[in-house]
Amino acid sequence: MNTAQKYAMLVAVANLVLVLLFPPYDYVSMLLGNVATFDGFYFVFSSEPHRVINASFLALEVIVVLTNGSIAWLILRTSPTPAAKRPAGNSRQRAVLGLVAINLILVLLFPPFENFSAITKAALPTFEGFYFVFGDNPMRQIVTSILYIEVALILVNGALLWLVFRDKTEDELSAEKMRELAKRMQAGQKK
Repeated sequence: MNTAQKYAMLVAVANLVLVLLFPPYDYVSMLLGNVATFDGFYFVFSSEPHRVINASFLALEVIVVLTNGSIAWLILRTSPTPAAKRPAGNSRQRAVLGLVAINLILVLLFPPFENFSAITKAALPTFEGFYFVFGDNPMRQIVTSILYIEVALILVNGALLWLVFRDKTEDELSAEKMRELAKRMQAGQKK
């Protein structure tokens, strides 16, 4: 582990502690039929009346922090080859990881919301739009099922792009190299 990776892991641990110290809360109102609506982030040891921790959103926050920490770990790793001989694919992979991290942060800053009056026990939730998570959202509930889908799609697409842009190893021969090798083998057999 190099120095940059150590700092990245310290930042990830600090973010994880911050996320766990100030979890997202839902307000459960008896006037609204005990429907939980997103209320904001409060200190975990404070006693907030009629508020419960939104465990789904907290789990997503933890997943995003851990994923971004892993991305930072990969981006900041030292290359076994000198910088001058580094293949272009490595920089493309790093760009993919950076874009995945930015997308995950944006998804959590602007989660999908639905109006509390539209909350039903239907299989598919209603969807009102994407709103800033720190904005005034007392009458809206985060649609965690859509948020999970967003995070999963970002991670899957990022992983696929990571594989597409991976560096070719010496074991993987191109079609041209395979043809050359076949010609050499045929020429060797004829002698």
